[in-house]
Amino acid sequence: MNEYTIRPLSAETWDAFAALCEKHGGMGFGECWCTWFHPRRKDLDIEVEAGRPYKELLVREGKAHAALVFAGDVAVGWCQFGSPEELPSIFHRKEYEADLVSPPDYRLTCIFVDRNHRREGVAAVAVDGAVDLIARAGGGVVEAYPQDTAGKKISASFLYGGTRGLFEKAGFEYERPKGKNHCVMRKVVPAAPPG
Repeated sequence: MNEYTIRPLSAETWDAFAALCEKHGGMGFGECWCTWFHPRRKDLDIEVEAGRPYKELLVREGKAHAALVFAGDVAVGWCQFGSPEELPSIFHRKEYEADLVSPPDYRLTCIFVDRNHRREGVAAVAVDGAVDLIARAGGGVVEAYPQDTAGKKISASFLYGGTRGLFEKAGFEYERPKGKNHCVMRKVVPAAPPG
């Protein structure tokens, strides 16, 4: 088992994040660079290319957050988190909003693990890291939208939001279904003590 550490995504960790994205072809479908859940560029009225340039702009402006998992000096995974304003684009949004009682303070929208480090617990480390960073930022209600696999094997490319089991182990509670194979899970994260 590797020894992992967590560092927040920031201008200081950008190069490590970028190296991991580049290793995996820009991440996701259409070289997403983990921007799909962020506001659309046209809605922000900014002129920057999609993918890497947009993500780097958001990171440098403090508008993109993630817990980066490091093995030594190399980023091997992450869990993206942010407020609903920072991450408004979720799948099945109309269904989600129709049954919404109160909005969360934070969302966990995307988890990624380097292909060379899968099945080593990196996703769990990333989720715990995101929860810890949220606690240090004051805590609040945190939502995740994982795949509810019901014990079935699912291709890793569809598990961008993790699995229900992953979040149950992290202390999240099932709230309701969302879409065909996803669900809403919540956890109240207390603020970390000062210091």
